[in-house]
Amino acid sequence: MVIGIDVTAALTQGGGIGRYTRELIHALVAVDTINRYRFFSAKPPVTLPVLQPLPQAENVTHRPAPLDERWLYRLWYRLRLPLPVQWVTGQLDLFHSPDFVLPPVNGRIPTLLTVHDLSFVHYPHVFPEKLVRYLNQVVPWSIGRATHILADSEATRQDLLTIWQVPPAKVTVLYSGVHERFHPVEDLEEVTAVRQKYQLADFPYILSVGTLQPRKNYQMLIRAFAPLAQKLPHHLVISGGKGWLYDQMLAEVERQGLSGRVHFVGFVDDADLPTLYSAADLFVFPSIYEGFGLPLLEAMGCGTAVLTSNSSSLPEVAGTAAVQLSPEDQAGWTNEIYGLLTDDAQRNALVQAGFEQAKQFSWQKSARQLLKIYQQLMT
Repeated sequence: MVIGIDVTAALTQGGGIGRYTRELIHALVAVDTINRYRFFSAKPPVTLPVLQPLPQAENVTHRPAPLDERWLYRLWYRLRLPLPVQWVTGQLDLFHSPDFVLPPVNGRIPTLLTVHDLSFVHYPHVFPEKLVRYLNQVVPWSIGRATHILADSEATRQDLLTIWQVPPAKVTVLYSGVHERFHPVEDLEEVTAVRQKYQLADFPYILSVGTLQPRKNYQMLIRAFAPLAQKLPHHLVISGGKGWLYDQMLAEVERQGLSGRVHFVGFVDDADLPTLYSAADLFVFPSIYEGFGLPLLEAMGCGTAVLTSNSSSLPEVAGTAAVQLSPEDQAGWTNEIYGLLTDDAQRNALVQAGFEQAKQFSWQKSARQLLKIYQQLMT
C-alpha cells in the first residue's frame, strides 16, 4: 500500500498532537517495512519544535505543500475548495489525518481520521470563541467524510457516539503509548543539569505538565497549593507552552502570594522530560477534560506517584495506579497532596503500581493495531 499521513502537527507542535503524531509515525515505520509511506504536510516552519520530527527509512518520503498551514486551512476548511491532497502526495491507496480535520481526497480511497477529544464541545468557554466556531464546523464535516474514525479513548468514542451520533462501527479506540525513554533517571549530574537548564534550584517540587490553557485547571491547582506553601518546602513546577488565556494563571500566582514558589518553565525538550518527572516528589494532573492524558503514564514510567482528576478519559489511563479526585474539589487536592507528600508508604505503593500500569501502553502496540486498521480498510 501507499499510505499518506498528514504530519503537519509533528512539524509545528512541540507537545500534544505534535508529540502524538511523532511517536506514532516513528513506531509505525519501525514495525512496517513493507508498505510505503508518503508523509504530507503544510509548508514546514523555518524552526521546527524538535529535532528529527520525522522518521527516516527507505519506504518513507516527505512531500510538503508549497503553502503554509494557514493558507491550506483557508482553502480546504473555510472555502472548501476540492483541491485533493494527492495534488501534493501523488497517488495514494489510503490517507490518514491524525489531527481532527480531513482534507479533500481524490477518488474513492479509504480515509482515516483521528479525533482526540471533544473538549471544545464540552467546555467551549475555555477556548477562544472563534476557534470553537471553527471546530464545530470542520470536525463534524470531516467525520462525515471519513471512512473510519480513531478515538484516543473509550471516553472520546462515547462522546462521538452520543454527541454527534457517529455509528458505533465507525469508531475504534487507539490508545497512545509510553516511549521507552520514560524511565527513572537516577544520574545526579543529569538531574542537576536539567534543574539548572530550567532554573530550578535544589528544592523539592511537585510537577504538572501540559499546555497553559484553562482546560488544564492550573488556577485551581495554584489555589490548592497555596496552603501547602506554609507547611511544606515544596515548590510547584508547571511545564508547558503558552496556550490561550494563560495570563489568568500568572495572575493567580500573584493573588495567592506565591511568587518564587510557582515556576512556569515553558515547553520542556522531549529529552529532558524523563529527568524532570524523575526528580519530582509528586506528579499532579488536575485537568478538567482530556482525550487521553499521556503525562500520567510518562510520570508513572519515571517512578513518580500520580494524583489526577477523575474526569473524562483519565480513569481509563490511570487505572488503580493513581489517586483520583474531582477537578473541582480544591480542598481535596490540598489535603491529598499533603497526605501523599508526608506518607512515604502510600507514595511508594503508587510508584510500584504506576510501573505496572505504564507497561500496558506502548507505541509499538499502538502502531501494530493501526497497521491492522489500515489493512482492514483496504479489504
